[in-house]
Amino acid sequence: MAILKTACFRGTAFPLCPSNVTNNTNTRSSYWKPAQAALKPSFHLPMRSFELKNRTSAEEIKSLRLITAIKTPYLPDGRFDLEAYDDLVNMQIGQGAEGVIVGGTTGEGQLMSWEEHIMLIAHTVNCFGGKIKVIGNTGSNSTREAIHATEQGFAVGMHAALHINPYYGKTSLDGMVAHFQSVLPMGPTIIYNVPSRTGQDIPPHVIQTLAESANLAGVKECVGNDRIKLYTDNEIVVWSGNDDQCHDARWGYGATGVISVASNLVPGLMRELMFGGANPTLNSKLLPLIDWLFHMPNPIGLNTALAQLGVVRPVFRLPFVPLNLEKRIEFANLVKEIGRDHFVGNQDVEVLDDDDFFLVQPKVPVVSLRRPWTRKCQKERTIKGLL
Repeated sequence: MAILKTACFRGTAFPLCPSNVTNNTNTRSSYWKPAQAALKPSFHLPMRSFELKNRTSAEEIKSLRLITAIKTPYLPDGRFDLEAYDDLVNMQIGQGAEGVIVGGTTGEGQLMSWEEHIMLIAHTVNCFGGKIKVIGNTGSNSTREAIHATEQGFAVGMHAALHINPYYGKTSLDGMVAHFQSVLPMGPTIIYNVPSRTGQDIPPHVIQTLAESANLAGVKECVGNDRIKLYTDNEIVVWSGNDDQCHDARWGYGATGVISVASNLVPGLMRELMFGGANPTLNSKLLPLIDWLFHMPNPIGLNTALAQLGVVRPVFRLPFVPLNLEKRIEFANLVKEIGRDHFVGNQDVEVLDDDDFFLVQPKVPVVSLRRPWTRKCQKERTIKGLL
């Protein structure tokens, strides 16, 4: 009876406790549940609040022309270098970027714990949220993790979320729709399509289904400009995810703008490319730099470049390692050709040696296989020593 009483809650709508419980052993002490109901898994209820928030609308996100996928710099021990990070964001603001993607592929979100991830989003909002739109990469191949991270991201004030389709453990197209529909109600969302990384394309009919939500701000599209044209013809906002195609995407195919890696280095020139009208001359000037950046998978080139510009410490979280010496020399020459004044930072470009770079390995807890030292162990060893 004592156990039963602890489960009773006054005023509850659920009949957990019968009112006529007696000491009769034949009296049922709780309501029976069929096996099917008992085994049914619980479902996730989003921690949603309908109070008016200081949050931007999807329409405001749709108007952004230049969004930088911001780099995450590190200290030699592998922690975030927030001082260098703040300088990077301030350079973006000062040269006209309108938004930043925090913890994306370029920002190495995949190498962060979720605690680090949300902390960096919160830090960016707290320091810069009034000057630039903060778009947190809270996507995951686990719907459960994507929901939880997005709840936390909006709770700390991010303006919009970036979501990728489930990768590695690929799902059906119906599952893909269900995944995105699980996070769209939480706030403005950009869907990110990059099949070269996920192994699965997000087809246009999936985006058209998701466009029924008022929270779909648009698509970051990396498939190519023909796909971009398909979306713009159907009045779906789209950003080019390819720096080498963004000029033509913007001025020839109707893209709203670009979500850029190169703007970490030359934000002013990338702004001119997105705002100043068609400019094939400027585009041609930037293409050698963009080709260099993506010679190896992003963000290897960007990390190397920013280190040589003296903007971040030359620290890499494994598995990323710097480009080889030949490519480092090539970057220094590109800076001279384009003009040092167009690049972030104020130090002369430097060709770093291999020994200048730090490679940060994950810390693995040391587990001892020896027995814990106790008085009993001491006694046993003393006895063995006497035998």
